[in-house]
Amino acid sequence: MVLEPNFVLSWVFLCIAATISSTLFFFRKKHHRFITKKIQKKKKLLPGEMGLPWIGETMDFYKAQKSNRVFEDFVNPRIIKHGNIFKTRIMGSPTIVVNGAEANRLILSNEFSLVVSSWPSSSVQLMGMNCIMAKQGEKHRVLRGIVANSLSYIGLESLIPKLCDTVKFHHETEWRGKEEISLYRSAKVLTFTVVFECLYGIKVEIGMLEVFERVLEGVFALPVEFPCSKFARAKKARLEIETFLVGKVREKRREMEKEGAEKPNTTLFSRLVEELIKGVITEEEVVDNMVLLVFAAHDTTSYAMSMTFKMLAQHPTCRDTLLQEHAQIKANKGEGEYLTVEDVKKMKYSWQVVRETMRLSPPIFGSFRKAVADIDYGGYTIPKGWKV
Repeated sequence: MVLEPNFVLSWVFLCIAATISSTLFFFRKKHHRFITKKIQKKKKLLPGEMGLPWIGETMDFYKAQKSNRVFEDFVNPRIIKHGNIFKTRIMGSPTIVVNGAEANRLILSNEFSLVVSSWPSSSVQLMGMNCIMAKQGEKHRVLRGIVANSLSYIGLESLIPKLCDTVKFHHETEWRGKEEISLYRSAKVLTFTVVFECLYGIKVEIGMLEVFERVLEGVFALPVEFPCSKFARAKKARLEIETFLVGKVREKRREMEKEGAEKPNTTLFSRLVEELIKGVITEEEVVDNMVLLVFAAHDTTSYAMSMTFKMLAQHPTCRDTLLQEHAQIKANKGEGEYLTVEDVKKMKYSWQVVRETMRLSPPIFGSFRKAVADIDYGGYTIPKGWKV
């Protein structure tokens, strides 16, 4: 077999080109690795411990969360040991914990650009895949707008009289005449009733609170559905709630479609259903956001209320000043006259008391985000994709 000179020459050049390309690729890759290692050496390694593979320090986190002492028993010991930024692994995810006002400003002012909401799988499954905390971008903006409009000045004007009636009824039936009450439990009953009857216009039925509390028990549990596990019980309770709320949503929709624009939509529930009728949101989004708002308003508010009572009991001078402020507002009200938004604005000292209470005893330990880009903070780099 005789090869043509041109063919041989072409083959030689092809081999040379392939060799040069491979050599260049090899040295380029090696150079890239060298530069990357050099950059990484310049970056300070994040302090902290990742714990066991996948599980990490999840069990310590759950133990602290179960006793409602996440900050005291989980976060604070690590802050003392590592500082205001440290790494850990919670619920299978590498996580960076940041603490302090500066960290809060960085995270909250860069929502969607540096970080996005990213709650644990168990939380999202139980609150609902269509709730506001699981949404990003335009859908998040729409849902947030509906809630914000319901709690605007006009929305509060119609809400406060209902709130006054609900609190008065609870006081008369649950507190008056009793020498001792379980404050935290009673506060939970009150705030749960306020959310359903004032924000949603739905009468609370016997046993409803207990069903919601079963869901709450699984929010930070391991997302495994073993029989009798917390998460399995929570999922079952969530299905009960969903069935109940779907019925209420469809009933409300029929009522509103029949009435048309004759009756103003004064509750958050009616505003959600109004947007459902317009096709702006879906039935699943209405239900999931109703579930989320019950937990967001109920559990944290009842804790803040209870701690405020405790703080006032420990500081009688502050309690007397607060009562004096309320007495001055009451002096300008007629018998049976409701409070107004303007009256609430005058409660400046009361608001300072509540804010200071929440500063000393935060109702929540923090929130979950995910870095969508590398974040430089405090001399460290928070890697893209890590929970924050």
